[in-house]
Amino acid sequence: MNGFRHSGRVVAAAAIIMISVFVGFIGMNNPTIQTRGVGLASAVAFDAFVVRMAIAPAVLALLGHRAWWLPRALNRVLPNVDIEGEALSRHVAASVTVPDAAGPWIPVGRD
Repeated sequence: MNGFRHSGRVVAAAAIIMISVFVGFIGMNNPTIQTRGVGLASAVAFDAFVVRMAIAPAVLALLGHRAWWLPRALNRVLPNVDIEGEALSRHVAASVTVPDAAGPWIPVGRD
């Protein structure tokens, strides 16, 4: 629910911008472009406001932690991607010793 609180405005703003662009196609003289404009605008509205703001959060709330479950076979095949840099933070924290009162910080593992 916390993620929805932060991303809801962004999703709504992006949807409104996309809907506005597609509604602009309705003013064209070609009926094919007009029809596609109406179809795309309604599809974006449905996706943003019904799917992303109602169905997806409800499914995630119902599934709880099981929503992020990954089968073991797939977990072995997929690479371990560290986008946030948590592994690097742990590595840096482990390589620096805690200073004592007598001396400066001494990095471990550097020559």
